[in-house]
Amino acid sequence: MKKIFKIGFCLSFIISFGCNKQLDQQPVSSTATTNFFTNTSDFIQAVNGVYNKLRAYPDQALWMGEMRSDNVTITTDGNRDFQGINDFSPNLTTTAFIVGAWNNDFNGIYNANGVLDALVTKSGNISDTALARRFGAECRYLRAFYYFDLLRFFGKLPIVGTVLSPAEVATIPRSPVKDVYDFIVADLQYAIANLPVSYAAADIGRPTTNAAKGLLGLVYLTKSGPTYGLESGPGLNSNEYDKALAQFNSVIASGQYIFSADFPSIFSYTNENNKEVLFDVQYMTTSNGADYPSQLVPSAYWTGLGLSGYDNAYGTSTYNATKNLLQSFRNSAGAVVDKRDTFSIQHGFALSTSTPTVLDTTRPFEKKYINVAKRGTGRADWPINFITMRYTDILMMKAECILHGASGTQAEVDAIVNQVRARAGISATLTNVNIATLMEERRREFVGEGLRWNDLVREGMAVTTMNAWIASDAIPTIKTVIPQYIIYPVPQAELLAKPGLYAQNEGYY
Repeated sequence: MKKIFKIGFCLSFIISFGCNKQLDQQPVSSTATTNFFTNTSDFIQAVNGVYNKLRAYPDQALWMGEMRSDNVTITTDGNRDFQGINDFSPNLTTTAFIVGAWNNDFNGIYNANGVLDALVTKSGNISDTALARRFGAECRYLRAFYYFDLLRFFGKLPIVGTVLSPAEVATIPRSPVKDVYDFIVADLQYAIANLPVSYAAADIGRPTTNAAKGLLGLVYLTKSGPTYGLESGPGLNSNEYDKALAQFNSVIASGQYIFSADFPSIFSYTNENNKEVLFDVQYMTTSNGADYPSQLVPSAYWTGLGLSGYDNAYGTSTYNATKNLLQSFRNSAGAVVDKRDTFSIQHGFALSTSTPTVLDTTRPFEKKYINVAKRGTGRADWPINFITMRYTDILMMKAECILHGASGTQAEVDAIVNQVRARAGISATLTNVNIATLMEERRREFVGEGLRWNDLVREGMAVTTMNAWIASDAIPTIKTVIPQYIIYPVPQAELLAKPGLYAQNEGYY
C-alpha cells in the first residue's frame, strides 16, 4: 500500500485544495471538486488522499510525545521551538510543532469529511456497494485517528462531521471531552463493522477491523484515566476497562497476529507489515519517504559517518536519552541485560571519519528506526513505515486493563510481562506485576515509538514521574510539571480567528 502516499500526496489537493488552516474551509461543492467523484477511480484517489495527513503523525508523536517525556532531554543551539515543549513552558501558543499538529490533524479530518460527504450524495457512482462501505469505514477510522490524536494533545475540540464553510465553522465551539469521545467511538464502531479482516497485497497498510478494535480499546483505556482535576484533559475516570479489554481480547482471539520472537525484526526494513503490526504509516523512498528516523538524532552522528543531508536541520542541538532511561535497562550490578537497549539506543558514535576514531559517548540517543545501509536520498527519504500500534501493545494494554479490575488474573498479567522480558533476553521473571512495573516495562519496550508521554498521562503518573525524573537527573531548565501541562495550549491563531469562541486551556497564556 506504499503507493497510497504517492497517489495521496498528489490527490490531497482535491479535497483540501490549499487549505492551510483546517477551520478556514471551503465547501466541498467548490469548483475543485464539482466534476470529481464521478466514478470508482475518483473515490479511490480521494480516499487515498485522506491518508496523506498521516505523514506528519510520527513527527508529532516524537516531538510532542517522546520529547515531552522522561525519555529525552535536549540541549539547543538557539531559540528552538522544541525547547519550550521539553521545558514545559506555559507560553507555547505559537510553537510551530503545536500549531502544525492542530492544523495537520484537522486537515486530515476535513479530507475525510469531504469523502464521507461525497459518499452520501454520489456513492451510486461506485460500481461495488461493498467497496463504497469500505471507503466510508476507512475514512471514519482515519477521522477517529486524527480526532483521538487531537484529543490527547488539546482536550476539548470543535466537532466537525461534515465539510463546512468558514462562516459555519466560526460558530462551532469546542465540545466537552465526553462528546468528542462519543464521536470517536461511533466512528470506530462503524469502522469495526465495515472494514475487512485483511487485504490483498496491493492494499496492505489500510486499516482492518482489528486495527479499529485496537484503537477503540486504547480510546476506552485513555478515557478511563484520571482527570487531573481538569475540565479538558483526556481522562474522564470513566472506568471502561472491561470495554477496552473486550476489544483487546477480540484482537488476540482473531489469530491474525503473532508475538514476534525477535525484537529487531519488528522494525526491519525488509520485514514491514509483519504479523506484529496492526496499523502503520506507510512510506516509500523517492519523494514519499519518511523524515522521522532523522528527527531526534544529533547532526554530529551523520558527520561521523561522512554523510550530509540526513540531519534534522536543527544545527548542533542534541536529543539525549536520559540518564534515568538508560539506568532502567541495567540490572542491580549496573550491567545491560536487555537487548532492547542496544537496538533502541545509540550509546556512542564517531565524531569524524578520520583515524584514529574518536568516539562521543556523552550523547546517547534513540535510534530504533535507523538503518544507515537502507537510507534514502536525504533526511526526508527514509523508506520505513512507522508502526502506530502493534501486537505487543495489545497484550500489554490487556494486562493494564486487568490491573485496573477488568476480568482476568494476576497470573495472566505476569505471563504477558515475562513474555516481553524473555524476548528482550531478561532471564529473571517477575511476579505480582503492578501498574508501576508494567509502565516501566512499556517504557523499555516502546522507547522511540512516541508512546511514553501518553502512557504516563493515561495512568495518572505524568506529574509525579516527571518531577521525580527532573530531580533525579538534575535538569535545571525544565520547569516543575503541573497537572495543566498534561495537554497543550490551543494555538493562538485559533483563539484570534473569532475571539471568545474558544477559551485557552488552563495553565497557558
